[in-house]
Amino acid sequence: MKQFISANDISSVNEWVEKAISIKKNPFEFNHLGKNKTLGLVFLNPSLRTRLSSQKAAQHLGMNVMVMNLNQDGWALELEDGAVMNGNTQEHIKEAAGVLSQYCDIIGLRTFASLNDKEKDYNEVVLKKFIQSASVPVISLESAAGHPLQAFADCITIAEHKKIKMPKVVLSWSPHVRALPQAVANSFVEWVSQTDAELIVTNPKGFNLDPSILKNTPVIHNQKEAFENADFVYAKNWSSFENYGQIRTQHQDWIINGEKMKLTNKAKFMHCLPVRRNVVVSDEVLDSSNSLVLAQAQNRIYSAQTVLYHILNQK
Repeated sequence: MKQFISANDISSVNEWVEKAISIKKNPFEFNHLGKNKTLGLVFLNPSLRTRLSSQKAAQHLGMNVMVMNLNQDGWALELEDGAVMNGNTQEHIKEAAGVLSQYCDIIGLRTFASLNDKEKDYNEVVLKKFIQSASVPVISLESAAGHPLQAFADCITIAEHKKIKMPKVVLSWSPHVRALPQAVANSFVEWVSQTDAELIVTNPKGFNLDPSILKNTPVIHNQKEAFENADFVYAKNWSSFENYGQIRTQHQDWIINGEKMKLTNKAKFMHCLPVRRNVVVSDEVLDSSNSLVLAQAQNRIYSAQTVLYHILNQK
């Protein structure tokens, strides 16, 4: 496996979930695989769970880890081929990726959406240019349009906590004070739709996700209707795909609260974190015994570790 940027890079979501759960039971079983190997983690935007869970996963496998906040600690990157670099950029991505490939056996890269150029974001220009210039496997730690490690962890969490074979899983748009990308929601749909689950998306009109990602996933614009008999509710804000990057401030009533959760089948609540309390979800729901947000965060270790395991085990 030369890259990990989506569910298309793996053999089977269900098989990988089973492997992750097995690894979780004995996280140091394969610590010989990473001996004398180095994982480089490169961040172009802030991170807490992704940074620490990826380090922890690598350590479980016996790897050394190097971390760099490229926008703060490194030179400003130039992405364009043929650019005359007489402006603010000091290093071309070709050299940056090439150098990092000499220092690391695997590289994880975290980028973020611009939210002003849909074509550039959804073509994953930064991530793909980095992969093209790297000579070692590259893992997406989140990109402009996807967050596969998070979605993988979410699938692990659902598998661990579901009580029926085919649970009803609702991905619900929720309010936010600033524009956020569609990355988490996109990957959640992509991954969960390949598991044994009845997936439904609910969002206000004008906030449908990319049709090529939704495919046949039902979209309901009435949140309360969507919540009926749900077994899992996943809250996430995303800005408009149709009117790219736009947000609306008149949908505060889409907050996830206790009243809405009573419509469900005692559903487990999920969110990728960080979460704005009493904007996205009420304290009542987030602090309840049905909240799985910390379980999801823990499983970020094992989604990353399973990816690293598969890359290391093929060498």
